Amino acid sequence: MVEKTDVAAVLELIRPSLQADGGDVALVDVSEDGVVTVELQGACKGCPMSQMTLANGVERILKERIPGITKVVPAQ
Repeated sequence: MVEKTDVAAVLELIRPSLQADGGDVALVDVSEDGVVTVELQGACKGCPMSQMTLANGVERILKERIPGITKVVPAQ
């Protein structure tokens, strides 16, 4: 099982690069099957590139650093 505290710690590493572009990311939930739900905030929230940021940035880094993460999805 993926620990929410581990995910939060990795998001803290990612956060400065998002904040540099006027955005941010908040952890919403981590499911038992390894699905991480995040909320993109600030400039990232309405950005047309947000799905790419989520998949190629946030998801890639989380999967590299935390075994057991299956995917990262945006909060609805």
